[in-house]
Amino acid sequence: MKGKHILLGVTGGIAAYRACDLARRLTKQGAAVDVMMTRAATEFVAPLTFESLTHRTVVWDQFARPERRDIEHIAWAKRADVCVIAPATANCMGKLASGIADDFLTTTAMATQAPLLLAPAMNTGMWTNAATRENYRVLCERGVKFVGPISGLLACNDVGQGHMAELDDIYNAIAAILGPRDLVGKTLLVTAGPTREDIDPVRYISNRSSGKMGYAICQAALERGAAVILVTGPTSLEPPAGAKVVQVGTTQQMHDAVMQHLPEADAAIMAAAPADFTAQTRDEKLPKADSLNMTLTATPDIAAAVGRQKGACKLIIFAAQTSADHELGRKKLAAKGADWCVFNNVAQPGAGFDVDTNIAAILGADGSVIDCPLMQKSELAQRILDLIV
Repeated sequence: MKGKHILLGVTGGIAAYRACDLARRLTKQGAAVDVMMTRAATEFVAPLTFESLTHRTVVWDQFARPERRDIEHIAWAKRADVCVIAPATANCMGKLASGIADDFLTTTAMATQAPLLLAPAMNTGMWTNAATRENYRVLCERGVKFVGPISGLLACNDVGQGHMAELDDIYNAIAAILGPRDLVGKTLLVTAGPTREDIDPVRYISNRSSGKMGYAICQAALERGAAVILVTGPTSLEPPAGAKVVQVGTTQQMHDAVMQHLPEADAAIMAAAPADFTAQTRDEKLPKADSLNMTLTATPDIAAAVGRQKGACKLIIFAAQTSADHELGRKKLAAKGADWCVFNNVAQPGAGFDVDTNIAAILGADGSVIDCPLMQKSELAQRILDLIV
């Protein structure tokens, strides 16, 4: 976001107050945010609120400054890197689809050559209305991007689709537009999270993987223009918007899903932590006892299976160890037929499971080593994608 010019259009809906948090977040990340409001929007949020958050002038009256001779909406349109309208009402969508430019927001949105992103918010009946659906179709055909709406509790106390998208999803959609688009036309297959091997209807074998690393890779790839197939085990995370998500439970299910989608992939990133062993599942809960003997058998080796059949597909594997011996990672790299191995010692503070940071060494099949000191998992994800590019 740093150094980017973002036009933020705010239209007249109750969700206008949520645009304040979006403006604050974009500004905090270094963007210059120019806010355009419709007159109706000023009935919900005062322009001064946005001026205080962005430290920039807010425009809501097209003719408020007759002394300006640079035709302000054209100047704003030219310097914009992206134009976001959040919330976007049905009225605003209708104007843009019909070519109506009767206020500062719509004239600027029509004049800019920057990508246009809309976050609709309205009553469910308005969203499903035939006119709105047709306007949505027309705008999509013209290249306008949409994020949401989602289902939720609406201002009218109805529950249904029409709730403005979550701010994280809007922010991520903006980041995807602004970020490097060097993976456009490529498909990445990403695995994430743990798998679970049932012992009985209540208990299972698993591990501490949270899925955060795999989900960070998925998000970063989407931002760089890739199509992403995310094969994920059970996690508490919300899958990134835009990914094709395949939910699995067991290691065998993850193996089958990966092999099914491998022919589509230009790169496969095995960030999941599938369980290495499975037990014979009992149909009824086992009674508590002083001891329990189980026979465990090995689960399919997903990375090795990909390595045998990957062809031109690039393969990146992960090796979570409790020591700093890179030789363990190199052995795994060779055994799986991978191109790179992301080796991390999970015993180090900040590199374990269920945290937002990681410490890694990326080992290449050519003998190279790229040290990645303590950093956010989102940043490590970008380092991995840089290698693929």
